[in-house]
Amino acid sequence: MSELHIICGPAGVGKSTYGKKLAKELGACLLDSDTVTEPVVRAGMELGGENPDDRDSMAYRRAFRDPVYECLFATAAENLPHGSVVIVGPFTSEMRDPDWPARLRERFGVEIKVVFANCEEEERKKRIQERGNPRDNLKLNDWDHYLETTNVRPPVFPHRELGT
Repeated sequence: MSELHIICGPAGVGKSTYGKKLAKELGACLLDSDTVTEPVVRAGMELGGENPDDRDSMAYRRAFRDPVYECLFATAAENLPHGSVVIVGPFTSEMRDPDWPARLRERFGVEIKVVFANCEEEERKKRIQERGNPRDNLKLNDWDHYLETTNVRPPVFPHRELGT
């Protein structure tokens, strides 16, 4: 029977790395928010006169956050009849909703498994620096502000923790 695996957590904690490993182990479809939606988000942000690298801006949140997640879920729905799916994304607001896994289970009719990835702050910063993604420059240029505004608390519902 197919399962939907959600890998969530802040930037730089290894969500994508773990998601790739898990998808390979399960023979599952991998849907990483960065890969699946990045070209469309960049184009839309540029067209709207916004910084295409700023995923923390109100412009991004208003225009793209919910559609990005819906794109992942719609693609998952098409793939779940054929096998398990692994979705990778921050899901910061969703982690605060105790009913989120139950709603996903009802929507998709499969078991939902949530993994929360996290690591020490210094390691996160090191990984973000090493990956050299232009989208991370705003975080790195004002690291203290980024830390103050980033949710690193685990989900409020049952989940598995992954210390990376």
